[in-house]
Amino acid sequence: MEVVKKETGKLSAEIAIKIEEKDYKDSVEKSLRNYRKQVNLPGFRKGMVPMGMVKKMVGTNILVDEINKLLSNKLQNYIGEEKLEILGNPLPKEEDMSPIDWEKQKEFDFTYEIGLAPEVKVALSEKDKFEKYNIQVSDKMLEEQMEEIAKRYGKMTAVDQSKEGDMLYGKFEELEKGKVKEDGISNQSVLNLTTIDSAKEKKKLIGLKSGDSADLKITSMASENYIASWLGIDVAEVKNVKSEFKFTLDKINRLEAAEYNSELFDKIYGPAVVKTKEEFKNKIKEEMERNFAENAEQLFERDVQDHLLKKAKLELPDDFMKRWLMTANEKPISKEQIEEEYEQYARGLKWQLIENKLIQENDLGLKQEEVIEHTKGLIQQQLAGMGQMMDDKELEETAQRVLQNQEEARRVYDQVYSSKLRKLYNDTVKIKEKNISYDDFVKLAEKKRN
Repeated sequence: MEVVKKETGKLSAEIAIKIEEKDYKDSVEKSLRNYRKQVNLPGFRKGMVPMGMVKKMVGTNILVDEINKLLSNKLQNYIGEEKLEILGNPLPKEEDMSPIDWEKQKEFDFTYEIGLAPEVKVALSEKDKFEKYNIQVSDKMLEEQMEEIAKRYGKMTAVDQSKEGDMLYGKFEELEKGKVKEDGISNQSVLNLTTIDSAKEKKKLIGLKSGDSADLKITSMASENYIASWLGIDVAEVKNVKSEFKFTLDKINRLEAAEYNSELFDKIYGPAVVKTKEEFKNKIKEEMERNFAENAEQLFERDVQDHLLKKAKLELPDDFMKRWLMTANEKPISKEQIEEEYEQYARGLKWQLIENKLIQENDLGLKQEEVIEHTKGLIQQQLAGMGQMMDDKELEETAQRVLQNQEEARRVYDQVYSSKLRKLYNDTVKIKEKNISYDDFVKLAEKKRN
């Protein structure tokens, strides 16, 4: 068997494989003999069907199967022996292939296209400078978060007059020339005042009592999903709605926040963990600071990724990758879709190559005990959220079961690698810390994302 590699571009090549009869003859004959032993044919004892008949029945199929196996093995072995770092999978170059006559041909020529991974040269040092943000928890944000939690554990009560944040139960009726339209849209619904975008329309619904009504320009009040729900129509029909609507109020419910007492604290944190409002406030602040620190860390990591992508200046065999993606997708995908999504895919692939290089050069490989310990930590967090515990033996057994699930195992491995890379960034680059308000951080993160 002859194998020849030919460079076709900076990051692309062709592998031509020539197969002769001597390469496949023995394996084909062995498969025919095995088939003959198993075949049942009327008029012949099992295993005694003449070989000539067996060849007529399945000879071509067995030849095709054996050559395909031979091709696959040779191609993969060659790639491994030559230490070729390929992207995607080899693609048969069908346009150069002559029609195959499986009945008469003895020699076969096949050509495969391959895409080669670029050489990755990346390194981090103190010369690489980044900002990391300390997101400040303002008193106002803290009070709002406490109120939100208190409301979450509060209860609904009926009230006489509506105000901001209330739930209004009533009836929408379509109007025509100021009067209820005969056979117009009519629907009993629940209206949450927090979902209304228009301050002008919301004002009409403040201060109402049971039996009161208000004429509303409903199409200016909120998104189509809400409007469709209020009117009891399909979202697609909202664009055809032009009329004003009369809303007649039946009753009002208000979410009353829970009091800051031991009952609330125990529900959230367990018995006697938090005893006073001040302790509750400090606990909420700690949680917010922890969440904000994670948000800042994620933005820092994104900045490092962007920096390394620019620094590495990687190129890909784009034409090959686009053709490979056409074949790799389980569902049919058009060339237009590939073109539209390729830039994002290419960025992800480049980062994967850089990440692999960082892991390799900094000896960040994973040990099984690290993965198990991380998994045990995740399980403990889930149990703590439900107020439950496990001893170490049970945790170990549960972690082992979780890791038997390929999808879960992949998620855990990704998390541990991410944690190791995060530590590498923090230990290696030069970081300047900067205080920032939450609102300014959100604007900054959105700007960078765009």
